[in-house]
Amino acid sequence: MYPPTSSEAGRDPWVDDDVPPGPAGRAHPPAPRTGPDVDDDGPPARRGHPRRLRRSGDPGRRPDDEALDDVDEEEFEPVEVRRPLSLTVAGFAALLGVGLVLGAQTAGPGHRLPFAFIIFGVQLIFVLAWTMAMRPPALLLVGLVSTVVAAAADTAAVQSDIAGLAPLGYLAAGGFLLGVLGQLVRRVDRVRVTDSLGTTLLIVVGVVAFATLIVLSRIPAGTQAITVCLTATGVALTVARLTDAVLPWPRLAPQVPRGAAGVVAGAMAGTLASAVLGSYLVSFTPTSGAVIGLVTAATAVLADLAVGYAEAGRLMAGEPPTMWVARHMQGPLGGFALAAPAAYAMCVLFL
Repeated sequence: MYPPTSSEAGRDPWVDDDVPPGPAGRAHPPAPRTGPDVDDDGPPARRGHPRRLRRSGDPGRRPDDEALDDVDEEEFEPVEVRRPLSLTVAGFAALLGVGLVLGAQTAGPGHRLPFAFIIFGVQLIFVLAWTMAMRPPALLLVGLVSTVVAAAADTAAVQSDIAGLAPLGYLAAGGFLLGVLGQLVRRVDRVRVTDSLGTTLLIVVGVVAFATLIVLSRIPAGTQAITVCLTATGVALTVARLTDAVLPWPRLAPQVPRGAAGVVAGAMAGTLASAVLGSYLVSFTPTSGAVIGLVTAATAVLADLAVGYAEAGRLMAGEPPTMWVARHMQGPLGGFALAAPAAYAMCVLFL
């Protein structure tokens, strides 16, 4: 008796061994697969845990990979806002504004040398603070060139026949070229000359910008414009720093210890102060005083904020911190330096 079933029963026809081609040994076509696609050379997939499909031959992502991605993402902790430091910077901005405003009152026809000496003193502080904070490759050379340009700009602003900015522009361009050429001569500084172009330009233009106040004092209503604009600038910088000491919120960036409330409050306070002064000074109205005060106050506050961002960028790039006093004097000095040509432009174009 033959067994009722064949010896091949129980074996799936689609996993049968290779059968030689021919009409008598034709193999059945394989049945379609219903499970996920797996690699033929890899180990069999475990039941209940199908393998994830691979794209372009790359292995599927695992939870461990996601954990590594989370570790790679850098999280920066917010920089602490130090209240004593903000109060100190606010006091320095207030003293600088008072000194420049009182110095402008000493200027008069034929008596502009006292104001020029005051401006030159502020320029020296500007050169010292900015060179020590930004650290250009040829620090002594850039500082010396900037000092010479400052003295020449003040002399040209006092003794020029026509009160204008053309001589100051020529001196700024010449000082910048001289500083760059001096760095090209030295082999050590030649490698970093590209990095020092912006630093040299900022320092030279900054000292020349202060000399525009002397030129402004020589035109009609210039001294009053200096009083209104520099008062607005000093009030704006002082209020902005005081607000940061009390309410540094909302933070503009985690790495910058400044708040948006201080920037807005400073610009508004400076505008209000200039509008009040405009109602008492001749050739001004509250509206005109508010307009030129708003421009100069906003310019100074934004320049001070930009200095904070630049300092944070240098620290994030791995550069060592520079002199403590120079870094924190840099912001108010930069604000007044940028507010000076803004005051000249508003006086010439608006008044």
